[in-house]
Amino acid sequence: MQTVPHRLVTIIAERGVRDRLLDAVHQLGATGHTISDVQGEGSRGGRAVRGGPSVKIEAVVTRPVAEQIAAHVAERYFAHHSVIVYLQDVEVLRGSKYAPHNQGA
Repeated sequence: MQTVPHRLVTIIAERGVRDRLLDAVHQLGATGHTISDVQGEGSRGGRAVRGGPSVKIEAVVTRPVAEQIAAHVAERYFAHHSVIVYLQDVEVLRGSKYAPHNQGA
């Protein structure tokens, strides 16, 4: 069984920016995502968000796409929204599924 190195991009954000983040993730090259409602506490303490919990968006992408997504989120959202991004190295099977526009491995 052969694996391919990719990056897992995880974005945890207030619900109000969910759709804009999803649009950006896909425009920057992700071919899919997983989204979950989440709750937690960070460096600023617990947070009650009107309209429900925060969202967690996860996408497995190539390294260049991960860097573009992280830079985009940092530039556009960090200053005015409750959002965090983290990146992890992952090994995937069927690596071509995660390449931008389903091309390449």
